[in-house]
Amino acid sequence: MSTLFDPITAGGISLANRIAMAPLTRNRSPNAIPSEMAVTYYSQRASAGLLITEATAISQQGQGYAQVPGLYAPEQLAGWRRVTDAVHAAGGKIVVQIWHVGRISHVSLQPGGGAPVGPSAITAKSKTYVIKPDGTGAFVPTSEPRALGIDEIPDIVEDYRRAARAAIEAGFDGIEVHAANGYLIDQFLRAGSNHRTDAYGGSVANRTRFLAEVMEAVTAEIGASRTAIRISPVTPANDAADANPQPLFEHVVEKLARWPLAYVHVIEGATGGPRDYRQGEAAFDYAALRSSYARAGGKAAWMVNNGYDRALAMAAIAEGHADIVAFGKDFISNPDLVARLRQNAALNPFDTATFYGGSEKGYIDYPALA
Repeated sequence: MSTLFDPITAGGISLANRIAMAPLTRNRSPNAIPSEMAVTYYSQRASAGLLITEATAISQQGQGYAQVPGLYAPEQLAGWRRVTDAVHAAGGKIVVQIWHVGRISHVSLQPGGGAPVGPSAITAKSKTYVIKPDGTGAFVPTSEPRALGIDEIPDIVEDYRRAARAAIEAGFDGIEVHAANGYLIDQFLRAGSNHRTDAYGGSVANRTRFLAEVMEAVTAEIGASRTAIRISPVTPANDAADANPQPLFEHVVEKLARWPLAYVHVIEGATGGPRDYRQGEAAFDYAALRSSYARAGGKAAWMVNNGYDRALAMAAIAEGHADIVAFGKDFISNPDLVARLRQNAALNPFDTATFYGGSEKGYIDYPALA
């Protein structure tokens, strides 16, 4: 019987334990460049079997929040290289989560002040984070997007490919494609945000086409064993909606099975909210989702996320529900979370006021165990 603290190999990445740090947006990368604070932040948490970075934009068009990092300029790659070197020196493994936010953006963040893009010109009922003229941060409604032309889609696929290559050159052990939480790939997947009538809209097969093209490009560039993906079948985050998610996401994982990926990262329920959240009439069957993946030949490690505490995580591994468990907010306030879980020690409480933006406070000043 496996335990949370046993090693595991996920594709081409050997992990010291089955605890992952989930991607956590912290808005502390001015000019989209990881700072020296980020070097400390990630290396402090290197005892995790795997660190997954905060979501990182593949292009300026893919940027949706102020002061989140990128992978499209030399100074950004240099910043990330300092992070990966520090994590590896501390004995850790780290992958970067690459994203394009699609419609979850604001004109002030877009090239030339243009409109954000999406599969369809449907404004999300959501907010994003910007820096005001006085230098303070604020959450504001997302801007109205424009629908991507079919001729523009190959360029975005190319941006994903280029970002994956840049990640490897910056020293990452692999990449995680962000296909969750209502961002661009997820917008194509869901009927609520995809009203296209061309080859990228309508049927489930068409709505998963963009995802498949991204995965084909990325795996061809850096190898499937260093590529992972994150999905969120029922989350309402960023106005994500689909009335029939079970067949949609079973089709998604059946497509993913064609590549020998490192892992598939599944958010169960509403991201950061109830684990039993549902869209549509029926509760989502996560066991059936994994079974569909396995029947299609999928071999990647299965990572689960959302609301896991020590007991739930240990049971998930012991019972075979998952191979790896990702923890989010607990890693913010507990840089030594692995040791605390191993010892069943008390956890530091987190300060939600310092989650987004700011300085060292609430970022790199949480104490480790004595």
